[in-house]
Amino acid sequence: MSLRGQRPHRRTVSAFLLAAALVAGVGGAVAPVSASTAHTSGPKPTVVLVHGVFADASGWYRTIAALQKAGYPVIAPANPLRDLSGDSAYVSSVLDSIDGPIILVGHSYGGEVITNAARGHSNVKALVYVAAFAPDQGESALQLAGKFPGSKLPDALRTRDYPLPDGGTGTDGYIDPAAFREVFAADLPSSQTRLMAAAQRPGSVGGLAGPGGAPAWKDLPSWYVIPTADNVIPAAAQRYMAQRAHSRTVEVKNASHVVMMSHPDVVVRQIIAAHQTTR
Repeated sequence: MSLRGQRPHRRTVSAFLLAAALVAGVGGAVAPVSASTAHTSGPKPTVVLVHGVFADASGWYRTIAALQKAGYPVIAPANPLRDLSGDSAYVSSVLDSIDGPIILVGHSYGGEVITNAARGHSNVKALVYVAAFAPDQGESALQLAGKFPGSKLPDALRTRDYPLPDGGTGTDGYIDPAAFREVFAADLPSSQTRLMAAAQRPGSVGGLAGPGGAPAWKDLPSWYVIPTADNVIPAAAQRYMAQRAHSRTVEVKNASHVVMMSHPDVVVRQIIAAHQTTR
């Protein structure tokens, strides 16, 4: 591990997220967060968890359960996955609705979204990247994914066209279900990844090619979780992004791209570390 580097939201956590925390046990028990690790003085920030492409907010269930148990208010909004500017604007509107400090967390393409959405929000205290893109200005997810060898996504990508409101045609990207487990979630049971493959949310190819704006990580402290067996975003690419952002980084040996599902305890510790450092 390399190092650098209130009140809760007044609205009631929705019944959906409460139910999600109860259902989280279906995927396995969450490693406990120790009292010494979870303890902080004063009210806790709201943790906003932003998912990426080929997934939805259910990928955060085990993380949500552990954070709620530790007393953190949590929101895991549905990332539209249409285009970077629109997706970032949507997440920014969620941040507008939150009173008090925020820890903003992004997985995969969600990292690109939080890098843009955090701008202009003085109550965002830290960014946490989880197997994520952390682009500089002008960079896209597709550009960064191809910067280093090792991604198995290009050969497994399948596309479908969809109609745009202006009458044009957009293109969605999916992972071939036959390759989904190997590419996306190799450290999860095949019985689980078959369901994930069937229910995957596609991402607009145009959105993944969209250039990032001025990155919030240049002004905010950041933390990073790097799974070393990530077959979507090579670990070398994540190390490159984490180093230039001066992130406090932890690597999870042999973990897949969905490290927040297979190792939620590591992700939760990074989020709590971000809170403890920035409170």
